[in-house]
Amino acid sequence: MSTTHLVAPKPRTTRPRRPGLALGLRTLGPVVVLIAWYAASATGVLTDDLLASPGAVLQALGELWSSGQLGDALAVSLTRAGSGLLIGASIGLTLGVLTGFSRLGEELLDSSVQLLRTIPFLSLVPLFMVWFGIGETARVVLIAVATSFPMYVSAAGGVRNTDRKLVEAMRSFGVGRLALVREVVLPGALPALLSGLRLSMTLSVIALIAAEEINSTAGIGYLMSTAQEYSRTDILTVCILVYALVGLLADGVVRLLERLLMPWRTQGAAR
Repeated sequence: MSTTHLVAPKPRTTRPRRPGLALGLRTLGPVVVLIAWYAASATGVLTDDLLASPGAVLQALGELWSSGQLGDALAVSLTRAGSGLLIGASIGLTLGVLTGFSRLGEELLDSSVQLLRTIPFLSLVPLFMVWFGIGETARVVLIAVATSFPMYVSAAGGVRNTDRKLVEAMRSFGVGRLALVREVVLPGALPALLSGLRLSMTLSVIALIAAEEINSTAGIGYLMSTAQEYSRTDILTVCILVYALVGLLADGVVRLLERLLMPWRTQGAAR
């Protein structure tokens, strides 16, 4: 009688990628785009009235920075985006915890919030102008509305997925509701909360662009409007790149928070 020997499959191992190689691969795409842009401008395929050359954009960047216009505009725009994000993310987090942790809260709030979430925030611009005028309040409120819903959805889902056995165990030890949320629910929902924060920060930049179209007299959007009047594609390109840089920095902040608050997620990740 023969015996069959079962051979366990060899576990698949991944070799860590060298940091220099990873950085090179990440920068390859932007470098290719920059080379193509420079070549198209040098050969005349792209004229200045369509898109300024990289050299002209760098010169415009230097002029705006040395004159202080870019620094002032960036400070105003970041203040708007940051204020709206802080208000919107706080509201979304609070409502998400209420609906995810309490059945009564879900029954009272979720349907209304989901209904409001389906409304495109850009369609609210005329209404906000009627309610708040064309001042700074309308811009901040628009950003707050845009950033609240991603945080709400992520927070509610993360709280609902918290280990219920752990919650009941902590309740059996007499832990109050606020302490339970602070010590158990929020730490358990941390991955979902950071995902919601990333989406909210991305939308804060998108909403900022729309908000600065509301008769703005300061900020990156104001620079764009002024440049559009004089067909300055070099300044327009600088403003677009600044918006992109702000979005990348916002995403980098969330990635840094993930590394600091959840180091275990990066220790075993394949590179």
